[in-house]
Amino acid sequence: MIRMAPYAFAAAFLVLWEITVRLAGVPAYLVPGPVAIAAAFLADPGLFLSSLAATLGVTLTALILAAVLGVALALAMQASPLARAAFQPWTVVLQVTPIVAIAPLVVVWVGDPFASVVICATIIAFFPVFSATAAGLAAAPADLLDLFRLYGAGRRDTLWLLRLPVALPYFLAGLRISGGLALVGTVSAEIVAGSGGVASGLAYRILEAGYRLQVPRMFAALALLSASGVAINAALGALAATLLRRRGEA
Repeated sequence: MIRMAPYAFAAAFLVLWEITVRLAGVPAYLVPGPVAIAAAFLADPGLFLSSLAATLGVTLTALILAAVLGVALALAMQASPLARAAFQPWTVVLQVTPIVAIAPLVVVWVGDPFASVVICATIIAFFPVFSATAAGLAAAPADLLDLFRLYGAGRRDTLWLLRLPVALPYFLAGLRISGGLALVGTVSAEIVAGSGGVASGLAYRILEAGYRLQVPRMFAALALLSASGVAINAALGALAATLLRRRGEA
């Protein structure tokens, strides 16, 4: 029953939305109803799905890069106080820099549209993975660290057998946050690239529909983005649950 609650709420919301716009006589160019949005999607599903595939391809690539770079930098900072002092301020700079401000520069500097969008999305998705992994590596219990030292375990054994298992839940939590941020970064960068005439991704479809005042098409693209965000979050949550359950069984 609890599992069905989100679907029941979504169905009730869509029905109420459709009834409201019909009874109030709201024109579709202001607020389209779910039926008009579905019709806009079904009018050209291939175009929407190909744009969705382009957006998800960039998002997945950026998420993988953010995970690899975040874990690598967290390990480097754990191993070396010098690396921690050198890199920590710059990671904060990446976190607070608005991607919409630097995305035009990245697009101009890199040149390649796909690589530009991936870089922007990676910058957005990097910090949660990095900060969560760094916190997890530093969260190893002091008594277990003393026990490892007592038995003569080296840094490599301590890292592999203690710090990394402790950091795994932290990493997975950060990865789940970064999944949504990677999608946000992709859309933000695609809007900049789309303004320059690069036709790819759902964000470009939103821009295109906006220029043509095709509001139902805009909502259809937004609905696909929302569904993609929910799917990414659910997939990463399932991955985390599976890995942690297997670790518990082991």
